[in-house]
Amino acid sequence: MNGTVTQEWTVVVNHEEQYSLWESDREVPAGWRTAGLSGTREECLSHIDQVWTDMRPLSLRLAMDAGR
Repeated sequence: MNGTVTQEWTVVVNHEEQYSLWESDREVPAGWRTAGLSGTREECLSHIDQVWTDMRPLSLRLAMDAGR
C-alpha cells in the first residue's frame, strides 16, 4: 500500500435538480439530498456529466415549457 487515502464523495441534488459533490463523511447540507451514488471524485463527476444534461434550474424549465 502506498499510504494514499482516497476521499469518498457523494453526489447530491437540490430541489432545482442541480447536482454537486459532497464529502461522504459530512452531513448533507439543508436543501440537498443524496442522489444515490458515492465513490471517487472522478466517478461522481462522470455520473453528474451523464445525468445533468440540462443546466437550467427545474423552475426555469417548467416556466419555459408552460410558455410554449
